[in-house]
Amino acid sequence: MVRILLLLLVFLFAVPLANAKPSVSDIRIGVHPDKTRFVLELSEEPAYRVFTLPRPYRVVVDLPELEWSLPQEMAQQQGGLIKTLRYGLFAPGTSRVVLDSQGPLEIISVFLLSPNETSKHRLVIDMKPVAANAFAATQQPYTSSKPLPKPKAVVVRSNDGVKDSRVTIVLDPGHGGVDPGTIGVSGIYEKEVVLTFTRDLKDALDATGRYNVLLTRDRDIFVKLSDRRETARQAGADLFISIHADAHNDRSLRGTSVYTLSETSSDEVAAQLAAKENKADLIAGVELEGQPDEVSNILLDLTQRETMNLSARFATMLVEELKGKTRLLGNTHRFAGFVVLKAHDVPSLLIELGFLSNRDDEQRLRSQAERKKLVTSIASAVDRYFFWQQSMR
Repeated sequence: MVRILLLLLVFLFAVPLANAKPSVSDIRIGVHPDKTRFVLELSEEPAYRVFTLPRPYRVVVDLPELEWSLPQEMAQQQGGLIKTLRYGLFAPGTSRVVLDSQGPLEIISVFLLSPNETSKHRLVIDMKPVAANAFAATQQPYTSSKPLPKPKAVVVRSNDGVKDSRVTIVLDPGHGGVDPGTIGVSGIYEKEVVLTFTRDLKDALDATGRYNVLLTRDRDIFVKLSDRRETARQAGADLFISIHADAHNDRSLRGTSVYTLSETSSDEVAAQLAAKENKADLIAGVELEGQPDEVSNILLDLTQRETMNLSARFATMLVEELKGKTRLLGNTHRFAGFVVLKAHDVPSLLIELGFLSNRDDEQRLRSQAERKKLVTSIASAVDRYFFWQQSMR
């Protein structure tokens, strides 16, 4: 009996350990006269791939999927060549660190240090500035002898492959993983705010029993803009709603706003917002060179024009539902060239829940009661939109 109990205890404790991910316990930046040093301290020796990207100049570090046991202030470090850094899940099985550089740079060396009395395993990256015309010659990646696992695609499944005859809605919590989005006045990340809100909205829509609701991400992971759109298209979505929270240098700006796709922006704030949101792939260290400029090449065929009309109809209904229930930004329905809204056959809309750069708005979005008001209004607008569609048939 004692032997059986011991075997059971070994099994119970061994399973979590076997499934445990390696963790990062420290990030350090060292500035030296001849170089800038970046150090990542980990619980075990990692496989890695380190490479640089231009326009803007960045160092990208790919690693196996990691636990990031770090205080938030570590993400705000800077020094030497490094002006900002980001880290997080880039794809299932792959974590990524992105170091934004002050200018063109060369990686001098990448190496691993074994644990000692004061430190764990350390990945060390040394870099130095170079002239812009010399940058291309320095772009050879550094890879470990231990291979990285191949990144897995982010797959969103609907009802485990069972055909669903209900209306399909795809909800898109913005940013995620290595792309934190806006950082609020209290330090909270947009990616966390919008994921919490989107889960609440999904629960409300699911509760009606009328909708098949999918998420482009259901955890803290990066998803490319094109993959967000394709999730909606492949699911045959009847509606796509992208959820974000804004920020602005003018901290007095506050209120919820609604955006639909247009070749021209309705105002300067909308133009700035679209430009910022369209950089999500770049922020996550995705190579954009050679890809088409999706914003400047919006081809409005008849299908897309009809889709845009339906998007605008839903936006009008949503603004009507929001009025009197929550704080709204002036000219609430706005227009801009958001890449994520470009599915030509899926009515699509982007909601900015509020401004995390405004203390009152941030508190509003952190309040469960206030979030519920927004969720209820959006769910009511969804009902109105599909009742209207049904009446038009």
